[in-house]
Amino acid sequence: MKDASEIFRAAVRDTVRRYSIWYLIQGAILIAAGVLAIVYSAVASVAVITVLGWLLVISGAAQAISLVGASQVPHFWLQLISVVLAILIGLMFLNDATQGLLTVTLLLIVFFMMEGISKVVFALTIRPFPNWAWVLAAGVLGMALSLVLWVNLPISAIWLIGLLLGVQLIGVGASLVYLAWSARNLASAP
Repeated sequence: MKDASEIFRAAVRDTVRRYSIWYLIQGAILIAAGVLAIVYSAVASVAVITVLGWLLVISGAAQAISLVGASQVPHFWLQLISVVLAILIGLMFLNDATQGLLTVTLLLIVFFMMEGISKVVFALTIRPFPNWAWVLAAGVLGMALSLVLWVNLPISAIWLIGLLLGVQLIGVGASLVYLAWSARNLASAP
């Protein structure tokens, strides 16, 4: 007897096969959107910051509504501070997208540097393992990317988020196209 997870996986595979044309179309649209986001990275970056600003304002407002009449809830003041920060940062992003771009880019620079350092330390720790140098290279690349972005501030803030969005959209779109194409080939195979 098949277990529930195998039945679920079979149902998902069957659905992907039946609707593969829609996955193919969705993947193609995502790839096109990714290319546009890369070509027009400054516009895409501002769009991302604007959407993020609205999300912060809306989520802050929703949290504020949930706090009405909840002054006796543990950690009320911490939650209230969180609400105020979400709304203020969201409004800042909406009011001045350039500041939002710079803020998010600085956070990404810190992330890339910390991720790079952790990969280098990890690679040196596992050094006898086969292919440890690939982990080291990934860490050095992350640190180098962080430094290149830092040196090119504030210009890098204008295009970085749009570029990353474009790369992500192309990656997801390509994976959907490949999945749909493979599913179509499986369905037509005898």
